[in-house]
Amino acid sequence: MEGQWLEDKVAIITGGSSGMGKDIAMTFARHGASVLICGRSMERLEPVVDEIKRNGGVAQAFECDVREPEKVNNMVQYTIEQFGNINILVNNAAGNFVVKSEDLSVNGWRAVENIVLNGTWYCSQAVGKRMIESGHGGSILNMVATYAWTGSPGVVHSASAKAGVVAMSKTLAAEWGHHGIRVNCIAPGPIGDTGGADKLWPNEQIKQRILRGIPLRRLGKKEEISNLALFLVSDYSSYITGDVITADGGASLNKGFLEQWQEVGDL
Repeated sequence: MEGQWLEDKVAIITGGSSGMGKDIAMTFARHGASVLICGRSMERLEPVVDEIKRNGGVAQAFECDVREPEKVNNMVQYTIEQFGNINILVNNAAGNFVVKSEDLSVNGWRAVENIVLNGTWYCSQAVGKRMIESGHGGSILNMVATYAWTGSPGVVHSASAKAGVVAMSKTLAAEWGHHGIRVNCIAPGPIGDTGGADKLWPNEQIKQRILRGIPLRRLGKKEEISNLALFLVSDYSSYITGDVITADGGASLNKGFLEQWQEVGDL
C-alpha cells in the first residue's frame, strides 16, 4: 500500500464505474480510504470493486441514480451502515453530448441538468447532513469544467449545469465552513483514455486542433486528476475551500490569435 493520505477515511464516489470516477476510487483506496462507488449499473460497478479488493483496498458498490433523491438517501444510509461514517464525497457523475443550442431538445436539457446539477445537489445535501451530524466535518469535491465560466459552443446544457455546481460549491463552502466541511471543485481539461469526454471528438483532425490549443501540447492523464483529487480531500489541503482548481495544461488561457503566430514560427 502507498502512503496513507486517507487512512480511516470513508469516501463516496459517484459515477465510479469507469473513467475518472474509477481512477479516483482506486487512488483513494490505495491511500487508505474505504470507498463506496455508485452508478446506474451494478454489472459495471462490481468489477471495479473486485479490482480494488485485489489490490488490497476496501470497497463496496451501490446501484444508484443520482437524479433520484430517495435512492441517494438510501446510498448514504447504506454507506453509514457499512463503514460507520462518511468523510469524503466526490460528485463525479455527469452527462454530456455536443449539440447546437437551437437543436437541443427539452429532454436533452433536462437529462444533463438532472444528472450534473440536481444530482450533485442531492448527494451534497444528503452527505452534508451526515457530516454536520457527526461533528467531524468532511470534504466534498465536485467535478466541473472550465467552460462553466467561459462558455463553449455545443455544450449549453452542460456549461449551465456546471456553472450552477460552481455557484453551489462556493455557497456551501461559505455556509458549512464552520461545521468543518470543505467544498471544492476540479475543472479538468481534455483527458485521454477516460471513456468519457475524449469520445466527444468526432475525428482525429478535431483532436489535433484541440491539442494545438493546449500550451503543454498533450492531453492530461487520469492519474493527474486523481492525484489532485487526493490532495484536495486530504488534510494536506485543510485550508482550501470554496475554490476551483483548473488542471487543463493551460488550455483555458485562451491564447487567441497569438497561437496562429506560434504555429508558423513567429513566436
